[in-house]
Amino acid sequence: MLLHLYHNYNQDITPNSPCAYYLDMANFKIYTLILVAGMLITGSLNTLTKKAQNQSTAKGIYGHEHSFNHPWFQTLLMFYGETLCLLGYEWQRRKARKAAENGQINDDGADIPERSPSAIFIIPTICDLIGTTLSGIGLLYVPASVWQMLRGAIIIFAGILSVIFLKRKLYPVHWLGMGVTMCGLAMVGLSSVLGDSRTNGATHGQMVMGIILILSSQLVSASQMIVEEVFIKKQNAPPIEVVGMEGCFGVIIMSVIVLPICYFIPGNGPHDSYENSLDAIAMMYSNPRIFGFGLAYLLSIAFYNYFGLSVTKSLTAVHRTLIDACRTILVWAIDLLIHYTIDSTYGEGFDNTYGYLQLGGFLLLLCGTVLYNELIYIKCIGSPRDAANFDASFEGSQPLLDGSLRAN
Repeated sequence: MLLHLYHNYNQDITPNSPCAYYLDMANFKIYTLILVAGMLITGSLNTLTKKAQNQSTAKGIYGHEHSFNHPWFQTLLMFYGETLCLLGYEWQRRKARKAAENGQINDDGADIPERSPSAIFIIPTICDLIGTTLSGIGLLYVPASVWQMLRGAIIIFAGILSVIFLKRKLYPVHWLGMGVTMCGLAMVGLSSVLGDSRTNGATHGQMVMGIILILSSQLVSASQMIVEEVFIKKQNAPPIEVVGMEGCFGVIIMSVIVLPICYFIPGNGPHDSYENSLDAIAMMYSNPRIFGFGLAYLLSIAFYNYFGLSVTKSLTAVHRTLIDACRTILVWAIDLLIHYTIDSTYGEGFDNTYGYLQLGGFLLLLCGTVLYNELIYIKCIGSPRDAANFDASFEGSQPLLDGSLRAN
């Protein structure tokens, strides 16, 4: 009886049957949920492992124990992670080639991706290098949750630069969203500066400098989005290829030019260098925990970009906003959990005096993002929905790589 039912069930599931359609839809939803969960986990690991490295100590190249203060070396690790995305790109090319040989159509209906001219990736790579390093230096002086929240400033810079260079029109709802975001950024920054500096091991002056560097990094990242829009988007380069090629060029530039120059620049590091990468390698060798954090950071960069770029076609602005908000909450929650239950050396404590100011700032940042992305419609505020040419005015306005889906 069971075999008879099973046989009839299989006969009903033909490629064009309703059962096959619903099974495909169920599989698609499960696959999308897996990708979104992967984005949240690996995106949180980006921030947490990078900060954990900064909070670790080990013996360096000359045998002296000190904190892992190597933001430029961490940028190199980030580029190695991005380079791994080329494996995913080649896998997509191979899959498309096999489908073409078998006379099949790709899932997205696209042809076999062609490799783009290499030279177009140099300028975005330099922007990525500068932006990531500035934010990495800033992370030395502020808690991971504050760092994550301050990255929301990118919508302000991206909005202004898109008006100047891409001649896009921003409506009152966009400017309102940017204004609310600025208020949220001010509250988050104040909570960090006015809070107990002992919880992060930095002086108030260092925290101010860290906040300025993080905001500056978001200006550079917004500039990178504009550069990619102008030079790369017209080439129809797949986003996963863009990330991989920028990572490949970044590894070369960092290894051959930047890190050697930083070694000979006078500074407070070992060998009186501004950045001594040999010391970073020695610390990773002497403390397996630092090595583990670095490896987790590198792999999380690769998988976060792959998950994000794989699911981005299925995401709306609502999804992207919720994912980025959940990522910030997850980073903050895990940091608090680690600090209070596992090891007080890592993570961050909650400031009973100014912690609620940070929470209020985060809520304002979330509101600003919601307004900017037009997730809610307020009739009395000018919006593209009120314009007769709504579709035409925003056609092709999405950036090649969404700022909220970037990892550094």
